[in-house]
Parts: sequence; structure tokens; C-alpha cells
Amino acid sequence: MKRLGFLVSYFGDHFFGSQMQPDRRTVEGEFIAACRSLNLFDDWREAGFAFSGRTDRGVHARRQMAAFTTDEPERAISTLNFLLPADCWCAGWAPVPETFHPRYNARQRTYRYFFPDPDPDIAAMQAVADVFVGTHDFSRFARVADRNPRRTILSSRVSAAGSCAVYEVTGESFLWNMVRCMATALTAAGKGEMTPEDVEKRLSDPRGAHFGPAPAGGLVLWDIDCGIRFQPIETDRRSGGYCRSFCREWRVRKKVVESLCRPGVDLGGEKPVDEELWNVI
Repeated sequence: MKRLGFLVSYFGDHFFGSQMQPDRRTVEGEFIAACRSLNLFDDWREAGFAFSGRTDRGVHARRQMAAFTTDEPERAISTLNFLLPADCWCAGWAPVPETFHPRYNARQRTYRYFFPDPDPDIAAMQAVADVFVGTHDFSRFARVADRNPRRTILSSRVSAAGSCAVYEVTGESFLWNMVRCMATALTAAGKGEMTPEDVEKRLSDPRGAHFGPAPAGGLVLWDIDCGIRFQPIETDRRSGGYCRSFCREWRVRKKVVESLCRPGVDLGGEKPVDEELWNVI
């Protein structure tokens, strides 16, 4: 028997989140089904199967982490990608101790949020992002439930991504919807509707209105640091093809929007699109 850790990547569009749910397509569900088809284990509980954390419906992952124990380690490494669906694949593997748990052994996690709005005020967004660094009560920036609302943010940085912006945040751990709620505050800052002082007040006083989460599609679980060095696994051709078709699909969608929404175009009897709207697209 050998315990293995895997780096797992996926597009979240067609998953109902990462966590197993009855009668729902989830990342864990597909991963466990592939493992069972390969006879890597029968019972996921006995195999100690675990992911490093949960992602919501529509959230993507670049380096999610999974671990399980199997008596067929070579088969797992060489064939898992052939059984996983095209929108989910293993990017690397490593032997890990029998006591290893990808959630509890994680030292820190990094997320990136990609903003769709063009030409935001990057400096204003960074000024707000700086406020998040340190240990704070994030009650108004997350769905806390019965968990400790205090979390430690190690780094918080906004940078340009073409005409848009990307936010990278690293922390020891995160609450449910926390990064997406922080992204909502940053979106407001980029539009001149939120200042660092506004955010400081909300962090210092947990009472009051919560920020709503930004759309899930912009969020990527970027990396998880467990102090492990992974060996790369070749991506299956189906997954490579899925990535290429995904990019083509979005290019086509952009072209459709451009053709429909050019200034002066009549959208089915509605008022023609004006220059102001066109400049936002």
C-alpha cells in the first residue's frame, strides 16, 4: 500500500462544485469514479481519499490537491488521466506519508480572481488590497456560519491583465466565499466606489451588511503549498483538446457579442447600442 498526492486541475463550468453530492456532477465524484474503475480502491473512506479544500460551482482550479492510499500506485500515476473527464486532469504526483492529509497539511493557499471589467483603476484596487494583509475578522467578507471569522492574509496584489485586472491573494486559510467577497470590494474600488478606509471600517466592525460574492467564473484556486515537490504528469490529449476548444469558444462568443453590439445595431427592435455601451464590451 502506498499513499499518493496528486495535483488536480479543472474547469469548473460544468461541475456542481468540487465536493461530492448525490446525483450531481462534482470533481470529487468524477475523481473517485475514475479511481474505482481502475481498481485503485473500493471504498474512498478506507483509502483516506481527500481533497485539500472545496471550490464552489463554477470555480476553477489550477493546483487543487488530492490524496489517497492504494496498492496500485503505478497504475494510478500512468492511467488516471485516461479515465478522468476532459475538463479535469492530474498535473503532477508525489509519494506522501501515510498520515498526510491535503487539507490539514496545507501551509498556505493562493487564489487568483480575474475581473471582466475593462480599464479599472489598478492603483485604487491595490490600495484596498493592501488593507486585507494581516489578521482580520472577515465576518463581512464571507459566509462564516459557525467557523472562526479571523483569517491571516499573507499577500494581496492586483496587477494588470491586458485591459483588465487580476487579483492574487495568499493566506493560511479562507472562509466560504471569502475571496469572491473581497473581489467585490476590489471591483467597487476599481470604479471609485470604495476606499481603503471603507474596508478598514468593515474589517474592524463585524456587524452590518455583508459584501456579496463576485461571480464564480472569475475565480481560480491557483496553488496550495504543502511543502511537497511534485513530478509532472503528461496531460491526456482529450484535456488538451478541451482547453483549446474552451479558448476557441470564448473567442467565438466575443466575436458574436461584437457583431451584435456594435454601435447602431438594432437588437430585435430594442434601442440600438450606443457608443458608451460599446466601449464597455
